Amino acid sequence: MKICVALLLLFVAGCSTKADPPMYGTAPAFSFTERSGREVQSSELAGKVWVADFIFTSCAGACPVMTEKMRALQEKLPPEIRLVSFTVDPERDTPETLRSYAERAGADRERWLFLTGNKEALYKLSIEGFKLGVDDAAGTPAEPITHSTRFVLVDREGRIRGYYGMEDETALERLEEDATGLLH
Repeated sequence: MKICVALLLLFVAGCSTKADPPMYGTAPAFSFTERSGREVQSSELAGKVWVADFIFTSCAGACPVMTEKMRALQEKLPPEIRLVSFTVDPERDTPETLRSYAERAGADRERWLFLTGNKEALYKLSIEGFKLGVDDAAGTPAEPITHSTRFVLVDREGRIRGYYGMEDETALERLEEDATGLLH
């Protein structure tokens, strides 16, 4: 009888264990300018769990919502998890513009990076590196640059572990759980 109970407990414990998020490849290397004017390289995020998104400051569509959701993540996630927002409009989004935007968003300078740089490099990072679309030829007046509205989770080893749609509250809850789980 004791053996049956022990086996049952092991089975139940095994069923309740949450699986690690899948792996979608390696996050791309990059070097861009942060809102402070400092050059930031992807190697600075080595050993850290981080969440990325792609936005632009003059966006009247999805970007303000994405930034608000990222700010909410800043409040909910453990402090060791980093946040990284890449602009898709580097001609307008200078470090000064990003600094002002970040201040209005309530971004923690120590945790949340806002990066700008060469347009070709940023678009290549989005499309080839993170496998997220971006196009500045197919937009609308409210959102002249079409881009992904997904958040990307990267683990301590620099592997992409998930994509989470900003419109899906369940996905965002899963992002919180997955990111926190990667710390352990």
